[in-house]
Amino acid sequence: MQAEIDAYGKLFQDANTAGILRGGDACQPTAAGFSVQVKGGRTETTNGATVSGSRWLNGYWVFDCKDRDDAIQWAAKIPAADGGTVEVHPIFEM
Repeated sequence: MQAEIDAYGKLFQDANTAGILRGGDACQPTAAGFSVQVKGGRTETTNGATVSGSRWLNGYWVFDCKDRDDAIQWAAKIPAADGGTVEVHPIFEM
């Protein structure tokens, strides 16, 4: 566990030094979350995962990458990518 914590600390330090780190945080397990929907003017909430078999979103990072290739290189450095999956979503800029 300590090795994984250290790996995330190094990633944080590297991204910060590179000047691309814009934010990020760890997330609590799926069971702690909830979803909100409005249907016909009524607000409905659902506790936990809304899709059966949903995976846990461990956390998120906001990196200001110059292009897709740069984003891929940084995503590959995230410890969860080793044996797991890291999703990359461009931010919609207005």
